Amino acid sequence: MLKVTLLNVSPNPEKIVAAAAKLCYSDSPASNIMDGLTEEKTEKFLDMLASLGHDSPTEHVSFTFAIEGVSRSLLAQLTRHRIASYSVKSQRYVEEGSFEYITPPQIAENEEAIKIYKKSMDDALKAYTQLTEILKEKNIKEFMAQGKDEKEAKRLAAKKSIEDARYVLPNACETKLVATFNTRSLKNFFDHRLCNRAQWEIRELAHQMYLLVREAAPSLFKKAGPPCAFGPCPEGKMSCGKMAEKRSIYAK
Repeated sequence: MLKVTLLNVSPNPEKIVAAAAKLCYSDSPASNIMDGLTEEKTEKFLDMLASLGHDSPTEHVSFTFAIEGVSRSLLAQLTRHRIASYSVKSQRYVEEGSFEYITPPQIAENEEAIKIYKKSMDDALKAYTQLTEILKEKNIKEFMAQGKDEKEAKRLAAKKSIEDARYVLPNACETKLVATFNTRSLKNFFDHRLCNRAQWEIRELAHQMYLLVREAAPSLFKKAGPPCAFGPCPEGKMSCGKMAEKRSIYAK
């Protein structure tokens, strides 16, 4: 099951962004830039930034998430957001002895489809296990022939074996990761992935992340969400037609 935890937020995120913005429009010394930044003035600065489309000051603040219960398929989409940092559970070093997998809702709801899906997962696990054992046996012999003792040969063979056996694992295979975004990149992520045209899994991830940061820094993310929540839909004839629904969720 998809689960997102907000691990860390830059200290005083809204004041830091407001201070950076203040520096752009003030001749005050940089060392005094936090002086006088009340909660009310901070919110005004952030509202001004949003109205001007001046986003660079928001890059000074970052948010770190722990994400689990997502597929490798989602990971491929997530890492297209390149101005972020990712640490992902490695299939090269961690053996998937009995891997968890993500099931798309429309497959889960169809009796015939779910039978085929489950069988394909079982077949993938069986193939992975068999390949791992075959390669381990071969690699242990090779490492021992190189002069390694049995314990060391087994350790090295285990890593080398799963490194290649993982190629049969499906996109559905569950993974875990830690991801860090600055505010500007995170808003861009929401802009694309909270849209109804985004794939269901990454859209749900984006929504959970949105709820966490909206609580942590409400003024910073006051205008975050899909484009149609605050203006016209950019999708043209591909629009889902659910602007009112999106505005009820994100423009509040």
